[in-house]
Amino acid sequence: MSLKKYLEDLEPAKREVLLGRETKDALHEAFAAKRVVHAGLLGTPVMKDAQQEAWAKVMAEPADARRQHAVYIHIPFCQTKCLYCSFFQNASRQSVEDEYIDDLLTEMKRDAQQKQLQTAVIDSVFIGGGTPTSLSPANAARLLQGIKECFHLAADCELTLEGRIHDLVPEKIETWLKYGVNRISLGVQSFDTSLRRRVGRIDTREEVLRRLQLLKSYGQDLTVIVDLIYGLPGQTKELWLEDIRTLMEADVDGMDLYQLNIFPGGDLDKALKTGRIPACADIAGQADLYIAARDYLLGEGVERLSLCHWRRHKRERSRYNTMAKTGAVVYPFGCGAGGNCGGLSFMQQRGLKSYSQAVRAGQKPIMMMAHQVEQKLQMISDTVIANLEKGFVDFRQLCLVDSRFEELEEVLELWKERGLMTEDLGIYRLTKVGEFWYISLTQSLIECMQAICQSEDTASSPTEEGQSEDALDACLAEMMPDSTFAERSAMVKKIPMPVRMMLKRSSKDALKTMLAGLPPTMLERMLSKASY
Repeated sequence: MSLKKYLEDLEPAKREVLLGRETKDALHEAFAAKRVVHAGLLGTPVMKDAQQEAWAKVMAEPADARRQHAVYIHIPFCQTKCLYCSFFQNASRQSVEDEYIDDLLTEMKRDAQQKQLQTAVIDSVFIGGGTPTSLSPANAARLLQGIKECFHLAADCELTLEGRIHDLVPEKIETWLKYGVNRISLGVQSFDTSLRRRVGRIDTREEVLRRLQLLKSYGQDLTVIVDLIYGLPGQTKELWLEDIRTLMEADVDGMDLYQLNIFPGGDLDKALKTGRIPACADIAGQADLYIAARDYLLGEGVERLSLCHWRRHKRERSRYNTMAKTGAVVYPFGCGAGGNCGGLSFMQQRGLKSYSQAVRAGQKPIMMMAHQVEQKLQMISDTVIANLEKGFVDFRQLCLVDSRFEELEEVLELWKERGLMTEDLGIYRLTKVGEFWYISLTQSLIECMQAICQSEDTASSPTEEGQSEDALDACLAEMMPDSTFAERSAMVKKIPMPVRMMLKRSSKDALKTMLAGLPPTMLERMLSKASY
């Protein structure tokens, strides 16, 4: 099946989700909404009873010297929960924190003994959360010392600690620097005091600036990055630009400007629906805020490393974020961490109890695992994601990799006609308008690539595991015994294409295991999304 036929067979509503819509106002209306938070492909699930063996096999192999390697460590604690946050898991408590660091070090030391990590040179370590800076100085020291002992760090390894302004006190800062932290990423989100408190941030504008100045006083060897969010409740264009100007005056090394995501059923969503807080900017309003910040920073001569990340000083490399989006191996550690290695991608247990039980049982604490897509498709997909992060698609390169990708010209030309791209000698560059929609464009483009590569394989042939596509229907029939085949077929068609392909390439047993392992709320969301 050609891409053209695939697109023609899509329901009009699904085609509009994939390709966007024709409009005279592409900045505000090219898509109905941001498609995903992060663009990517989905692979084939690994059955639960095979996950530990699969992990052990990967870890017994030497590291791929052709690829870069990073470590991601997750700290699932926060002292307070911000209204907009979807990552909050556990409130900070000293006894729980102590036990968690014990388990985390156990996991790290055990994996460090395997051939994979014995032969890997780690170019970047990112300690994320949650709020890693909430760790006590003693636990931060234990963790950072463990990193040095467990991993072969490159001489210029970037070691990032993610955190919040409230934790910037001398005792903590000095501990971080003593044990090798050379980059700190701070979630300020806004400098405006009333706006900050509206979404659950603690410190006033004055206190934020004071503590930033304290951190900067520790010298030039420490890179300081600040995150800001646009689209917060009650945030005007004037407040947003004032945040940008304030950040420029603070003279930090780099800044990430993130679009607010409102997750259905989350605290922010509930507060908005009850009228407890002012309205957030809709997608059109967010577009205006993005353009305002973009134009201001470019006008000030600030260097753009990607479409959402800017730097003011050359010491900011944004190495981990770049590596994670360009196909680097990422070794995950900790509750809720995610990564990829040896053709596998996986997410670790999100619950502290289940994480701890797995580690203490001598297992890798895996919640979900999948075989990544075919290697060539994965590599070119990583390249497309990395390039679009910088604002372009090299169509010539795509065609050289696989002649079938010539079919993508139809999609790229469509976006060009709609004002989202320009083209010169086979290089499609995002316009200012296209930059705002780059995540949606990226996800749609790699889905089209996946459709080109897999549509023929999945149209009528058995799956890799020797099962027909009816395996998915059989599982759904058991979950919804009162449904008809026609109803289930209509439901399946509404599942996003990459997810549908992943499911249809799995055996019935694999599907049952995967579905049974999903958190109930996640399964409910998946089914409800597919059924409307």
